[in-house]
Amino acid sequence: MPTSPAPEASVPSTAAAVVDLLNSRAYAIHADKLDDPALAHTLLAPFGQDAGAVPPQRLDLVRGLRGNLMTLLTTEDPAEAWTTFTERTSGVAFTQDFSTPGEVVPHQITGDAVVGGITLHVAELVANGTWSRLRICANDECSVVFYDTTRSRTRRWHSYEICGNRTNVANHRARKSGH
Repeated sequence: MPTSPAPEASVPSTAAAVVDLLNSRAYAIHADKLDDPALAHTLLAPFGQDAGAVPPQRLDLVRGLRGNLMTLLTTEDPAEAWTTFTERTSGVAFTQDFSTPGEVVPHQITGDAVVGGITLHVAELVANGTWSRLRICANDECSVVFYDTTRSRTRRWHSYEICGNRTNVANHRARKSGH
């Protein structure tokens, strides 16, 4: 069950999983979705969560990473946030398998499996230049994270019909009333 608006066809599954993770946080009127065991399992499955309950220590690690990733989306100077993310994931190590021609397959050898999965997803988004497509809705009352699929990378709202239209109507009314 997705935790955010339905991903568009052009949103890579890696990005959709990260967006769902980021939208699992408590914001606006929403509670932290990681507090619900069934939702936590569903949200973490793309990152390698196996069947069964998500251990509390894993949830703590994921919440820390999620908070750090949100900081990356909101800060003007992300260098410190990337350093913090690197420190949080330093217990995760990978080895590379080059046995298939033209392919490199990383295999996690240390650290929490789900933290490793999140790390690989974020690394893929950074490596292919799509991390910058993750945005927070410009409607201050919303705060939904979304993946900007526009060619110009200028989308401002997670949904124009919901947040964009409301913002534009409110701005129009304010201008018309002279405020």
